[in-house]
Amino acid sequence: MTEKEAETILESFRIIVDTREQETPKARRRYKAIGVPLERATLSYGDYCGNVEIDGKPLLDLSARISPACVVERKMDLDELAMCFTRGRDRFRKEFERAKDAGAKVYLLVENATYEDIIKHRYRSKFASTAFLGSLLSWSVRYNLTPVFCRAETSGAIIREILLRDMKERLVRNELG
Repeated sequence: MTEKEAETILESFRIIVDTREQETPKARRRYKAIGVPLERATLSYGDYCGNVEIDGKPLLDLSARISPACVVERKMDLDELAMCFTRGRDRFRKEFERAKDAGAKVYLLVENATYEDIIKHRYRSKFASTAFLGSLLSWSVRYNLTPVFCRAETSGAIIREILLRDMKERLVRNELG
């Protein structure tokens, strides 16, 4: 597909938000910052994915559980992520295994955090910083995961750009389907 054909299809770009994402004031600000239409559906893994229409039909069917090719998994801070690597590790691992089995690319977006915050143990959890960093980097390799750190106020724009750029690349490379 040509870039021009992809750009035409991307005019229908929207983001699917997993039904388990809580509707809070912070979430509403993030959704507004995303800046494209939003749809709700059940994702097999991740919190956000992109969708487009091709020949007048949505790429992803919102009536079924969706296993997208690319997702953003969002965490509000390092304490939430630490909980996922400790008490919630089994559930978290199963979610990433589903993504891996589907061949999905996962972006793990962590708000209000940096690698330095992990190394210097700037979070409340007692999870050792070396184990935390080791888990994050090991999972990056194991599950085709890219960590992304940002401030909460920019997460909406970053979610949009990640999913939009991924969708454009897959359209141009004819990797949809």
